[in-house]
Amino acid sequence: MSESAATAVRLAGVRRAHRDVVALDGVDLDVAGGTFVAIMGPSGSGKSTLLQCAAGLDRPTSGVVEIGGTGLTGLSERRLTLLRRERIGFVFQAFNLIPSLSAAQNVALPLRLAGRRPSRTEIHAALEQVGLADRARHRPGELSGGQQQRVALARALVGRPAVLFGDEPTGALDTANGRHVLALLRELVDRQGQTTVMVTHDPVAASYADRVVFLVDGRVAGELVAPGAEEVAGRMAALEGDAGGVRGGGVGVGGR
Repeated sequence: MSESAATAVRLAGVRRAHRDVVALDGVDLDVAGGTFVAIMGPSGSGKSTLLQCAAGLDRPTSGVVEIGGTGLTGLSERRLTLLRRERIGFVFQAFNLIPSLSAAQNVALPLRLAGRRPSRTEIHAALEQVGLADRARHRPGELSGGQQQRVALARALVGRPAVLFGDEPTGALDTANGRHVLALLRELVDRQGQTTVMVTHDPVAASYADRVVFLVDGRVAGELVAPGAEEVAGRMAALEGDAGGVRGGGVGVGGR
């Protein structure tokens, strides 16, 4: 397999500045296809900005972003929208389900917005992936928080994205429901080769990933491979201490 085919997401020299604040400062990151990568860092380290640039939701000030070898930075808004629709899935902390629609209708929504008429089979398959095939007719108000996030996950997966991005996907869930969602993400990687990139502040959540990449002040500050939660927590404690010292010295910091 060629390097370009093996690399699902590539960032090279990515910089993102918002007026006088540098959120990302020369980030290099490769995500191999079929792997699960967690992004962590202290508050203000640029985690969410990195995710937004990698997923084509925000344009970097400079640098290269590629999804499956396709560069995003030179695409028109229309072509970028099509690429996101066809190759990228999103799961956020907020479930963002439409209350008046059933679980099945919520899952079908992105396909309908893309001008497709989804089949019952593919909607059922997406809900079955997350263990909710028997809740297809339930509206969000009839589901628990964990079930709502699993519907949101099915909605992200129904288009069979090349890359699934998650921004604190378990942040609004209790411990048990959060672990259930994380186990589903891990299973998708292991059984289906679903490339997944997740921002999280939770060391236990990060321990489900193959790699944990750490950011400090918009720069990559190291990584851990197949770490345990205690190892991640220890690294985060050290980084937060270092970041606090830097900020105390008067150096500006990036975005979340």
